[in-house]
Amino acid sequence: MTILDRIIVDKIKEVALRKKTFPAAYWEASPLFDRTAISLSQALQNSNSGIIAEHKRRSPSRDNINSSLSVADVAQGYEKAGVCGMSVLTDLKYFGGSLEDLNTARAVSQLPLLRKEFIIDEYQLIEAKAHGADVILLIAAVLDRKQIQQLSAFAQSLGLEVLLEVHDRAELEQAIMPSLNMLGVNNRNLKTFEVSLENSKQLAEHIPDDFVKVSESGISSTTAIQSLRPYGYRGFLIGENFMKTDAPGLAAAQFIQNLNL
Repeated sequence: MTILDRIIVDKIKEVALRKKTFPAAYWEASPLFDRTAISLSQALQNSNSGIIAEHKRRSPSRDNINSSLSVADVAQGYEKAGVCGMSVLTDLKYFGGSLEDLNTARAVSQLPLLRKEFIIDEYQLIEAKAHGADVILLIAAVLDRKQIQQLSAFAQSLGLEVLLEVHDRAELEQAIMPSLNMLGVNNRNLKTFEVSLENSKQLAEHIPDDFVKVSESGISSTTAIQSLRPYGYRGFLIGENFMKTDAPGLAAAQFIQNLNL
């Protein structure tokens, strides 16, 4: 069983428990549930940097990244730096995140917020909306076409944008559909955890122009972004590169300044 398999097994149990503890109606009564989401796809298209900066305390591939910083400080730092959006990890067991992190980021910033999570159930989309998310992530490696279709359509009915993550051409071709806003290519092999930007470059020509292209993982230099732009990428998800510093916001600001020199 791979790490991803274990995560999904645990996530199924977690969601079942949360449904019993907090029924969907509980979250639908949240003050944030009726707010109009901010478009990440438009922010990326109108940006000179395309940076989506992440808040991530730890990961299965790197146990501890940075657990000492407050989400509020990170969110405010990213917004001041001029990033296009913020990705917030909400998985507790493997990444040290929570929905409260999403809520905190929403309270202190006007950035488009992505709930980065292993989504398997419509209930998680209701949670996302209730905690201030603007975008949800769907991972093609753990969902079939019917599930992607159902979840993406439901997300859009809630006013949320959808970023679909793929790892190879087979996942991409079975998942392309109108209810998606952005297509993300993960440069990390989920089986070996090796990272290569060639993955984004090889899949770029197979992504229709209807979708905003996002490259994810392994982006740690401005050179990497400059090499991906000719392939049509407008979004670049950066996590550990900023979070491993003492001041992610300042690191992001310096990165964006160097990128636009």
